[in-house]
Amino acid sequence: MKLADEVRHSSEDISDLVLSDVVSALHRRVKVSHEFDIPYIAGYSSDATKIYIDRHLPRTIRWRGKDVRLEPFLVCHEIVEKALLDELRLHYLHAHQIASRIERDAVRGAGLTWRHYQSVIKAHEKAIDDEQLRCVPGDLDLTPYKDLKDYPLLRRLVEASQ
Repeated sequence: MKLADEVRHSSEDISDLVLSDVVSALHRRVKVSHEFDIPYIAGYSSDATKIYIDRHLPRTIRWRGKDVRLEPFLVCHEIVEKALLDELRLHYLHAHQIASRIERDAVRGAGLTWRHYQSVIKAHEKAIDDEQLRCVPGDLDLTPYKDLKDYPLLRRLVEASQ
């Protein structure tokens, strides 16, 4: 698909429709896997070609009588975060803040409330100390865990990686 074809809506102002185009365009640039145990719900490969979403997270949430896919919002967050880490060399906490705000706006732009979305995500976060890491991708980028100095989790991730 050509770049110009990805721009379905145009506006110089903040626009939910343009942001929806962005979310779709970002999603097309990576492969997504739901096959692994991923602490903090989602992560990315070291080379930024894959987004990993924890295998226990439901694929959809119910909102106003409809099933809404979680994947596009998580993918948007992870791609933006990874780009800020790699391209601008930001600390994970700063990259995560920016990515979370973009994720929040994408969620709101799709007609959901951030509160409902977050309640579903938080309800599925595992207690990191208790999580059994059985299946971790070998190319998972460990930068977030290093920047947070979460060394016990880092050790467990390395031991469980394939």
